[in-house]
Amino acid sequence: MTAVESLARAERAMRSSAPHSLLNVLRATLRADFDVVTADLLLADYRLSVLQPVIELPHTADPLPIRTTAAGRAFTSQQVVLEPSPDRSGVVVNLPVAVRGDRLGVLVVELPAAPDEPTRTLLADLATSLGHELVVAERDTDLYLQARRRERLSLAAEMQWQLLPGRGCSRAEYSLGGQLEPAYTIGGDNFDWSADSTHLTVTVSNGMGRGIRAALLTNLAISALRNARRAGLGLADQAVLADQALYAQFGGTEYVSTLMLRFELATGRVAVVDAGSPRVLRMRDDEIELIPFDAQLPLGMFDETEYREQDFAVRDGDRLVIVSDGVHAARTDARGEYGTNLDGVIRSSRNLPASEAARAIINELLEWHEGTDLLDDAVVVCLDWTNPGS
Repeated sequence: MTAVESLARAERAMRSSAPHSLLNVLRATLRADFDVVTADLLLADYRLSVLQPVIELPHTADPLPIRTTAAGRAFTSQQVVLEPSPDRSGVVVNLPVAVRGDRLGVLVVELPAAPDEPTRTLLADLATSLGHELVVAERDTDLYLQARRRERLSLAAEMQWQLLPGRGCSRAEYSLGGQLEPAYTIGGDNFDWSADSTHLTVTVSNGMGRGIRAALLTNLAISALRNARRAGLGLADQAVLADQALYAQFGGTEYVSTLMLRFELATGRVAVVDAGSPRVLRMRDDEIELIPFDAQLPLGMFDETEYREQDFAVRDGDRLVIVSDGVHAARTDARGEYGTNLDGVIRSSRNLPASEAARAIINELLEWHEGTDLLDDAVVVCLDWTNPGS
């Protein structure tokens, strides 16, 4: 059996396996066809600080830090990383597991000897296939969602993470990455995105309050925006519909600050509705600027609010960093306001991929708080525009 045939057989085996048995089925194929000694799946936790091994529930094994391990380097770089096996008798191959730019974890396989280039490529392809199967399997099992948890999620956080489209996506024109904090107790902040053949829509939302009530509020806002978007409405009309839905439910006592952006993929023109506190910073070459918009009312604050679109443009090589007020307005008594550090943090992470840059900015925010809890929810979305035609 050729290596390509082995890859096809492994993919068929995973597709036909029970959702919770993906790894066991894959291990059997790897041992039979690729002489793999061991194979383990590590999934990134919600904070993106460690890689959690997937084993039998209710507990996973000890996690691996992302910052200081070979598996972590494979995750952050999205490149295959080789290292000696623990007893030095073979080699460990760390293979990124991702789906369309959304980083899920790392497949770690041990081989008797370093693989040749064709085998290495086939193993990387197999890790990608595993990623796609994981996304499908999560509809029918909690195994992989539970394995990602370094600690218990609050109910509000459970709602917010389930609402996300993912934590990253990429195609020829752009790469996107986003992160929420405090990851295990997030309440009101969230982000959303969707693309078709001509446009990419990105929203960053900041629901007032904390806990379950904030999560319910943001959930309604994002669901209303999705409903309007999927009905084919323009950006301003999407805001109007969501505003009406929130006001009808809460009567203006609670509202959601939201920034909505719609990118025209062919030209780089961006339509914007600024309905609240999230901000956009653009890094072009080595210059960082806050893109100003005319502030409009948050969604749900008043009845029958009208919204209008504004616009700006991005060009090839631009990086946009979108942050909620839990980032740009974060402060501590000892260190003042975090927003004054944002330019430096964005510049220092300029060479990182978009998903990794979003994580780096959040990590800097956590370190700036010196181990104390965040006083407000925080969201960071990073977008790299890579369309030479714009």
